[in-house]
Amino acid sequence: MKGRGREWWKCKSNVEFAGVLLMVDVLILLGSETDMPIANKAKEALDSFAISNEIKVASAHRTPDLLDKIIRASDAKIFIGVAGLSAALPGVIASKTKKPVIGVPVNVKLDGLDALLSTMQLPPGVPVATVGIDNGKNAAFLAARILGLSDSKLAERLNKK
Repeated sequence: MKGRGREWWKCKSNVEFAGVLLMVDVLILLGSETDMPIANKAKEALDSFAISNEIKVASAHRTPDLLDKIIRASDAKIFIGVAGLSAALPGVIASKTKKPVIGVPVNVKLDGLDALLSTMQLPPGVPVATVGIDNGKNAAFLAARILGLSDSKLAERLNKK
């Protein structure tokens, strides 16, 4: 989001920045700050469709309480989870919400196949739509298509691209 400085995404919760709950259509959650280049690709694509979005860093393993707090506080319609290695983040997000979750596996080791399998092989009742390895842009396109089902103006913008 513009005007917040370089480290706005490090806020400890959805309500910390300026004491206001930031209402967005898509919340992009990262397991690590090193995943920021992939999140930025998703953000750029969402911005191109004028879809409000926000990026937060919260690890399913290192900061599970923070992750839970962010998910509960968010009014986002869709979550995008970006994570590598064990890639637990998208599944944990899906276990805490009934809203759509899109997983983006990150290539950290094993050409990203470990993260890909972790993101897509979840138990029944914990669905995560999984896009290709490091493909934050496709996660944004999928989120846009989902949102376009109930937003005719967005659907028109999608048809033009």
